[in-house]
Amino acid sequence: MFATLEENLVRQNKAMALLGVLLEEEFARLQKRDPRGVSQVELSIQELLRQIGSERQSLKRMCKAIDPDAERVHLLYPLMDEETEEAFRAMLKMLDKMEQKCGLQAAKNQELAKALLDQSSSLLNFMHREIQPKKREAYSAKGRFVGPGSLQPTILRGRL
Repeated sequence: MFATLEENLVRQNKAMALLGVLLEEEFARLQKRDPRGVSQVELSIQELLRQIGSERQSLKRMCKAIDPDAERVHLLYPLMDEETEEAFRAMLKMLDKMEQKCGLQAAKNQELAKALLDQSSSLLNFMHREIQPKKREAYSAKGRFVGPGSLQPTILRGRL
């Protein structure tokens, strides 16, 4: 009766371990500033998260099939013998530990990605400021002088 629940939890634990590896890989590619590599890993992470979500929904349905009042595994502990309960506790504890590790790594990745975005934005803004003319008086592409505040080209007068 509890074998399918156990298989589901084992799959979730393995998926969380894989998620941890993928998040570390994403962090390494962020550090190398490899946007193509980051996007490839990100797609894998998103697919894995979708599969983990599907496994969680399946686990809830299995728990409800065993006991209609139970949506979570820990609510089924009274129905289990001591050895089975201990095994499930260990699997859930390991799953929680992996979730915490993945959460911390995801936060690091998000912080690094945001820092890189801020750095790129600042550099782009600096470059835009540098290429803009410092003085507003300039010649147009047609060779006419454009003074400040005038939308119409004006004639430059001076003595030689």
